Amino acid sequence: MSVKYILREGFAGMKRAKLAATTSILSLFIAVLLIGILSRIGYNIYTQAMSVKELIQVEVFLFDIDERTTSQIQQELENEELVEQITYISKDSASAVMKKEFGTGGEDLVELNFLPASFRLDVNTDAGVDRIETLASRIQNLRGVDEVEYNSALLKVLESNLSVFTLVGGGIGLLILLASVILVYNTIRLTIYAKRDLIRAMKLVGATNRFIRSPFIIEGILQGVLAGSMAILFIFLIFEFLVPTYVLDLGTLAWPFGRWYFLTGAMLSLAVLLGWWGSRWAARRFIKQTYISSSS
Repeated sequence: MSVKYILREGFAGMKRAKLAATTSILSLFIAVLLIGILSRIGYNIYTQAMSVKELIQVEVFLFDIDERTTSQIQQELENEELVEQITYISKDSASAVMKKEFGTGGEDLVELNFLPASFRLDVNTDAGVDRIETLASRIQNLRGVDEVEYNSALLKVLESNLSVFTLVGGGIGLLILLASVILVYNTIRLTIYAKRDLIRAMKLVGATNRFIRSPFIIEGILQGVLAGSMAILFIFLIFEFLVPTYVLDLGTLAWPFGRWYFLTGAMLSLAVLLGWWGSRWAARRFIKQTYISSSS
């Protein structure tokens, strides 16, 4: 198999059907660009939601109990799988915090010494609101525990909104990808149709399906490379120049995982994969049909 011939025919295929190839490249470009935009925005939404979730703590307020009972409660909390860190706040420490926050106006309240001792728990919020609610119920039943508080409403809202965003974003992304693959498929199909007589002649002289398919697959990959490169250029233009200039409140959104090459590399790989998939799908189907029609 001549690599030079395959590459030459791959480039030539786009020249033979310029309009179809241009449409395919533009559709791939738009699809990969939209996926890139959704990915970068989605990543920032996710990281912000995770930052808010990390601030959620479970407060365990205690009755006026002795040190032994307090130690037993702490031991029970340390045995809980979801509890990552425990901070004990004594009655004196709670009073000092109130005095610091309220200043001289809180001295009378501090003298009353009505604030209970408590444990402040940092929990694994990734476990989900249901497991945290179960944890809170178990802690509430411990002897010496007066009340357990945490912002369950905020946690539920965060989980619900993230689930909706993931489903909607994933659905939109799949529709975009499907549309782009179909356009590549149609482009390669038109190219194969334009070369149907040559394909029949090649079949008659013994050319294999793999040899005939290869230039069309190369054409699809080239379309993917061009579309992916254009999409990467526009991602930089949009988020590094247009957004900071015209949407000042939004600022510059962070790159996924803190580096630009993760997203751009994924975009280019996705574009090439879509081009390869669409072209391979069309080539396998229509080259076989062309051979069958020529034999009949």
